[in-house]
Amino acid sequence: MSSSPPPPETARSTRTGPPPSRTGPDPRPTRTRWKVFVLLLGIVALNYIDRGSVSVALPLITKDLHLSKEVTGFVLSAFFWTYALMQIPAGKLIDRFGPRRMAGGACVGWGLATSLTAASTGVGSLLGYRLLLGVVEAPVMPAGGKLNAQWLPARERGRGAVLMDGGAPLGSALGGIAISGLITWTGSWRASFVVAGAVTVGVGLFALRYLRDTPRAHRSVNAAELAHIERAHTEEDAASPVADEPARLVAYLKYRSFWGMCLGWMGFNGVFYGVLTWGPLYLSETKGFDIKTIGWSTLVIFGAGFVGELFGGWLADRWRARGVHANTVMRTMMGVAGAAVVAGLLGVVLVPDALTAVLLLSVVLFFLRWAGLYWMLPSVLGGRCNAGVVGAAMNLSGNIAGIVTPIAVGFIVGGTGSYTWALLYFVGAGALFTASSLVIDYSRRLAVR
Repeated sequence: MSSSPPPPETARSTRTGPPPSRTGPDPRPTRTRWKVFVLLLGIVALNYIDRGSVSVALPLITKDLHLSKEVTGFVLSAFFWTYALMQIPAGKLIDRFGPRRMAGGACVGWGLATSLTAASTGVGSLLGYRLLLGVVEAPVMPAGGKLNAQWLPARERGRGAVLMDGGAPLGSALGGIAISGLITWTGSWRASFVVAGAVTVGVGLFALRYLRDTPRAHRSVNAAELAHIERAHTEEDAASPVADEPARLVAYLKYRSFWGMCLGWMGFNGVFYGVLTWGPLYLSETKGFDIKTIGWSTLVIFGAGFVGELFGGWLADRWRARGVHANTVMRTMMGVAGAAVVAGLLGVVLVPDALTAVLLLSVVLFFLRWAGLYWMLPSVLGGRCNAGVVGAAMNLSGNIAGIVTPIAVGFIVGGTGSYTWALLYFVGAGALFTASSLVIDYSRRLAVR
């Protein structure tokens, strides 16, 4: 008779039974939960270094492999095809087997895929490796959303969400410097991919060793920190009229907040992935930047996004701590962010100066990355039991924009010979993000059955 595998840590209540034995009499809470999210910051940063490495090296890759603008668009989009396709399966696996295995294993997998990309000999092999990268990267963000639900009290989830998601602009910023620096040092874009992949595999193995699905399962969490987290979860469940229990994803489809979350994340990614994938080539072809200048410009633009994301998380949690209603906080912040994004992108269209374009794109990224607060929504709308699959649905919707945007921009630029209409496409995506963010109810768990 075959036996089923033991249930994952996430399938058990974080409040079942007495607290495990913790060493030392110190009543002060440890801060292991924040170490977990600093590690997630590093994992997501590596995620974006690896997925964005092709964009940074694109001026060299297009010459080496003789890629047209239209084919380049498909290459940049290919990653998102499988990344989006695997979101819902990954979310279900996270809810069943726990985020530790899925996040750590994904990190090892995409490190190997990044290194293999160095072996590309033409369009077919490059597309194949990008498709593989999308498959193995799929679990990381939904797993982070699940960890946000399991490890943090509701009043700390804003900072946790942006700390994790802040790895996206940080990785994009450092990726420009890291990949361009490796290319300059080795004289080869292929060697830079091998090194980046090897580092990622090492971090993935460390994550498997350090992460745990719940605070109760982590040996570094003392009794005071455990009580702090579990007390908050008890209060959260008592305040909600909806029980925190497993539900089917289809049950969420009738709710406006669910669709607002999905469409808002789609609009956000339409802007972010557009700048991430085509930004380096835009600066190269319209502003005359060489590979070193592209690296530093990318650092400035996405570095501003990283700073903006951390500021947004701090501001949201601080505002909430003063007793302001969640809807007031989030709708105000998302509305301000959306208006700034649209205005900044219109400025890039109208102002031809290279330095001004970099500064305006930095402003756009600073406010755009306030959307990292969306990673609170899987736990807010779905509860701890369903945070994995709800986060996966959100990320699936967002990465539909990842599929469409690089291809659309490729055809727009190839057909018009200009980036002007591509920038206006980003303005439309910013408007979708803004409008969708304003219809979400950020204050309650959805009553699914």
